[in-house]
Amino acid sequence: MDDPYIWMEDLNNKCVLKLIEEENKRFREFVGELSDELFPEVKELYFLPIIRTAKLTERGTLVMVNEAGRQVIKWLDGDVIVDSKKLEEELGDEVLLQGFTADSEGKRLAYSFSIGGADEGITRIIDLESGKLIEEIRPSVWGIIFLEDGYYFARFYRKEKTPDGMEPPAVRLFFKDESGERMVFGGGLGSGYFINMGKSTDGKWAMVVVTFGWNKAEVYLGSIKEPEKWEKVYSAEVPAQPIDVIDGKIYILTKEGKGLGKVIAIEDGKIEEIIPEGEFPLEWAVVVGDRILAGRLVHASHRLEVYSLDGKKLDEIIFDLPGSLYPLDTDGKKVILRYESFTVPYRLYEFDGELKLLDERKVEGDFQVSEDFAMSRDGTRIHYFLVKGERDEKKAWVFGYGGFNIALTPRFFPQAIPFIRRGGTFVMANLRGGSEYGEEWHRAGMRENKQNVFDDFIAVLGKLKAEGYKVAAWGRSNGGLLVSATLVQRPDVMDAALIGYPVIDMLRFHKLYIGSVWIPEYGNPDDPKDREFLLKYSPYHNVKRQKYPPTLLYTGLYDDRVHPAHAIKFSMKLKEVGAPVYLRVETKSGHMGASPETRARELTDLLAFVVKTLEA
Repeated sequence: MDDPYIWMEDLNNKCVLKLIEEENKRFREFVGELSDELFPEVKELYFLPIIRTAKLTERGTLVMVNEAGRQVIKWLDGDVIVDSKKLEEELGDEVLLQGFTADSEGKRLAYSFSIGGADEGITRIIDLESGKLIEEIRPSVWGIIFLEDGYYFARFYRKEKTPDGMEPPAVRLFFKDESGERMVFGGGLGSGYFINMGKSTDGKWAMVVVTFGWNKAEVYLGSIKEPEKWEKVYSAEVPAQPIDVIDGKIYILTKEGKGLGKVIAIEDGKIEEIIPEGEFPLEWAVVVGDRILAGRLVHASHRLEVYSLDGKKLDEIIFDLPGSLYPLDTDGKKVILRYESFTVPYRLYEFDGELKLLDERKVEGDFQVSEDFAMSRDGTRIHYFLVKGERDEKKAWVFGYGGFNIALTPRFFPQAIPFIRRGGTFVMANLRGGSEYGEEWHRAGMRENKQNVFDDFIAVLGKLKAEGYKVAAWGRSNGGLLVSATLVQRPDVMDAALIGYPVIDMLRFHKLYIGSVWIPEYGNPDDPKDREFLLKYSPYHNVKRQKYPPTLLYTGLYDDRVHPAHAIKFSMKLKEVGAPVYLRVETKSGHMGASPETRARELTDLLAFVVKTLEA
């Protein structure tokens, strides 16, 4: 099929760079003064000290914190070990910390960071006692698991073939010690397969899960020191995740059955059901002492459940606000949990038989969080959250995603608070394609069923419009596909559209960057049957002359996951038909964001666009 803007996929083309410069200037003229006025408020909220993740060690708890425009890795009650600002001084560019891990003794720390927000970055390993750099790895690796004499890690091949000759993108597991590195797992696995490795809390077992896309899993188990003896112990055509190994028995959370999640245990090939499926999805589980701690998702909000090792339910904890709750780390004796809600940037809990609050941060003000349902085209009930302040001026900012088995659960959006304070209502919709109601809910929104996701979103937007709201629709990444598809199908259900870092050209997504790994979720454009349903909804191929609301497409020049050309090409197609479209390309941002200052400015621009377009 003819693509008049295919040349825009070349980001080194001077014409493309000139276009980006012109479009950025045009957008800046549109939001300029308003964005500058709003920036201090968003920046203050974005710069709140927020604990993102944690790791338990024998020397204490390590945490990664976003605070005052920098990211740090530090001891929970003590010294800073890594500071993004110091990295920026060293490297002369913006730096984004991506994550960290440490050994159980608290002697070695591995952390990864990227420059300009790219997915691909640098991994450093340091000695925690002396502070000295042990090793630097370029490009970055993930999933480091330390042993006494070395460490395991996963390497993602983006551009070059794997050591066993497979075409990229693909993942392989390695072990590295004084003698060098060697590939230990993953040979023969092609594109679309991901590998994640975990270590049992007693330190003896390797638990490896191989997933194909977001749809099926194989679990391998064996001695942590003998990768050549790891054996497959479980296989399912649905997602599954190993939890831990207790007395030689592996506990697994699987979506087999109705897709709502259950815990099983396997020993010597025998499968025992421990926690059966319930009415709502079981999202995660960890073993702490003689208890299983599990997170259950009830209408997209977490409850905490406590079970005995043989599956007897002992307790249930419901939080004061709808929220998200995830385990950050466990050593088998205690677990660190992170809670978050729309007005609570974080709470840090510890569980060692009882739940204790370690630390929290909340936004002061009179906020109300409520829930409602809309009816989709086929009669499916679609849940959504509403967050209001003291007044309601009938302006709604609606966030959606709907894909990749990802649930949208309550979380803190710094840019939403100023909108709510000004009489706005922030809405988050739980569409098919996510994991909000289990694996069947996910599958009802993938591949040939993708239109369901758009219909779900249309139902929520349409209901709000019918209630008298002016509506801004917002989505990012796969959510950018959601909003762009809804925009070309039903522009009448929104008064503004915000489309971030999006996937839009559904006939070429697999040819750009790592797009081929999304084939299990979206389908294969090179397969005539898949191409038929992809072409039917592909936003890039369905732009027609009609009345469009003001639309903002935003992306990052260094996004190496979703190619910026999706946004750039789509903006040109919309311009062709006279749509009021704006393009914002962050020149120091990748798919995962950028430095706090740059990210705060981007979020402010989104807020300014919503405020300006909904007031019009």
